[in-house]
Formats: sequence, structure tokens, C-alpha cells
Amino acid sequence: VKMRSLAPGIKLITSFSRDSWYRFFILILTFVFYTTYHLSRKPISIIKVIKTFLLNVFCLNGMFGERLPLRYYLSSGMILSGLFTVLFGLGFYWQIHSLWYYCLVQALNGLVQTTGWPAVVACVGNWFGKGKRGFIMGIWNSHTSVGNILGSLIAGVYVSSAWGLSFIVPGIIIASAGVICFLFLVESKSHTLDIYGEFACLCTQADHTEAISFCGALRIPGVVEFSLCLLFAKLVSYTFLYWLPLYIANVAHFDPKKAGDLSTLFDVGGIVGGILAGLISDYSGGRATTCCAMLIIAAPMLFLYNKIGQNGLPTTIGMLLWCGALVNGPYALITTAVSADLGTHECLRGNSRALSTVTAIIDGTGSIGAAVGPLLAGLISPTGWNNVFYMLISADVLACLLLSRLVYKEVRGWCGYTTRQRG
Repeated sequence: VKMRSLAPGIKLITSFSRDSWYRFFILILTFVFYTTYHLSRKPISIIKVIKTFLLNVFCLNGMFGERLPLRYYLSSGMILSGLFTVLFGLGFYWQIHSLWYYCLVQALNGLVQTTGWPAVVACVGNWFGKGKRGFIMGIWNSHTSVGNILGSLIAGVYVSSAWGLSFIVPGIIIASAGVICFLFLVESKSHTLDIYGEFACLCTQADHTEAISFCGALRIPGVVEFSLCLLFAKLVSYTFLYWLPLYIANVAHFDPKKAGDLSTLFDVGGIVGGILAGLISDYSGGRATTCCAMLIIAAPMLFLYNKIGQNGLPTTIGMLLWCGALVNGPYALITTAVSADLGTHECLRGNSRALSTVTAIIDGTGSIGAAVGPLLAGLISPTGWNNVFYMLISADVLACLLLSRLVYKEVRGWCGYTTRQRG
């Protein structure tokens, strides 16, 4: 008797290998994990610059990620972050009015929050090769915007009635995600199990390669340039993140709620920009050139947004989407695919324990800009918004110039010239 054909849906499911299912599972898990990191950060944005500095100043902490199992490192960071976020909110119910309590809790929260980015990038980098890494990570990187939006919505529900819940609810969410991480995260292919419950491909053998040092990571070609570029790119992005609602309300004369709603379009544009940057860089093979091209276009676009961006609602929407894509596209590409590429650079000769450290150096350097940008905007804004935008355009141009050597190298490669390998 001739067997009946399988249903199309079952055929689709069975067409994927076990390795493909693991990749998809890890991509979804890490997306959720970092969404909860940003979700729990968003309520404290009312203390803008203090929060950003405390959150990022300890970001070389990523070196611990090379020396500890990622599952323990990430899950403990999420659980502790949830604890400190809840403690911040409990100050409302415990009627604590001491500034030192909130500063201490937030400082500790900032320290443990630095476990997130190096760990999730290292995990994704372990599972995905360089072929389509830019496109995949471009989509995956939308967790930042999703977390920001969800965090704003949750905080908005409770901020007028019981602001403590604006912290307690996100704290419970990220702590719960930490438990899920401990139970289900598979760090790399070497930790997958076959159907008999044994480790695959003799992967029970210990990795005897030494974790890379801080100076060793800095010597990887491209790390210094991309780190400094991200400093200025992140300065622009975070200035928009914290000051855009106020700018829209002051210049376009929208009410605060509408200004806040419109500002989320910058994040929407950022999602699209991150995906496009990854797709273009995968196709062209030029990560630095893609970043530089978007930064070059972003500079005049920022100037135009300041001049005509508030001339009617359609213009505002269009300019916010364009600026979000061009500003956040290079930022997203550097913190994801570029970090993963450099952390697995050929000069490392197969040492897989550098990814978290490289990611932490790049993102930590960028986070200096994330702290300085909003601070500068606060100091400059009393002299006029035009001066704030001139500062942002200058930072954009500097970010572009810092990549000039790498762009030159990529263009020479496309023209058929070969360069002598260093390191």
C-alpha cells in the first residue's frame, strides 16, 4: 500500500536539522533575555545621565564572561538585576526617602546589568557563522527597541498611581527570565546533547585555551577603531533616546504623551536600519564601509530634521524614521555582527574565548558616549536646540572619520589589492 504523504506543516518542521532548531531556539531565548534587560532599565530613565553612567562604567566586566560558563554568568546577572530593580521599587512602599539608598541600589544594578550584552552576543556568535551574521543579528538586535517600548508601557501604567510597581513588575520579569536562562540556555554547539543524552562530537573535552587579556583584545585589528567609532555613534543615539520627547514637545508643541509616542518612531526606524545595515554588510563584505556610508548620510539628515522636521505631522514621522534608521543602523551593526567578527578574528588562531571580552570593550567604550551625550545635551540646550544638533552632527562626522582606515582597506580589497596580514 502506498504511504500517504506527510502534511505540509510536518514536512516543513522535519526539513530542519537538529542544529537548525537549536540555532532558532537560542536566537529566541537571547532575544527575550536582552529584551528584559532593556525593559528593566527603561523606568529609571528619569535619572538619565546617572543611570547611563552607572549602568555602563563597569562594562569591561565582559572578561568574566570568558572565564565563567555563560549560562551561570547570564542567569545570575538577570536574577540579581531583578532583585535590585525590585528593591528600588520597594523604596516607595517602605517610604524610603534617602537618596543614598536609591543611588546604592542603582549602582549595584548597573554593575550586574553589564553581564547582559557581552554574554548574549557571545552566545549568538558561538552559534552563527559569518555568512549571514549581519542580517540575522540585525533582526535579533531589535530586542533593544522592543525592550524600550515595553518598559515605557509598563512604567506608564503605574507611574501616576504607584511608581514602585514601575520597577517591581520589570524586576520580576527579568528575574523570571534569569531562571529560564539557567534551565534552558545552551551556550554553544559543544554543549548540545545527542538523542542518547551524551555529549556530541567529543565535546566533553575541556577548552584549554587561555582567555584573552584586555591588551590582547585591543591588539585585534579593528577593535580600537570600531570602539572609538561606537563612542560617538552611541553618543548621538542615546542623546536622541533621552532628549527626543522633550525636543518634540518644545519645538513642535505637542503634549508630553504625544511627544513620547512620536519618539518611539525613532526606535522603529532603528530596527529597520539595523536590519538593512546587516543585510548590506553581509552582501558587500564591508562592515566598516556600510557603517561609514550610513554615518555620512546621517549627518545632513540630522541637519534637515532640525530645520524642517517639525513642519507637520507627516514630515515629523518621516524624518524620525529616517534619522532612527541612519543613526542606529551603524550602532546596531557594530555592537552585534562587528563585535562577533572581531571576537572570532583569524589572528586569534581558533581561540573561541575572546568574544565576550571584545564585545565588552567595544560596547563599554561606546557607553562612555552614551553617558556623555545626554550630559552635553543638557548643558548645551539652554543655548538653543541648534547647538545641540551641531554637537550631534560633529560627533557623527568624527565617528565616520575614525573608520577611514578600515574603509580604505575594504575598498582596496574590492579593487583586487592584497594587504599583508598583521598579528
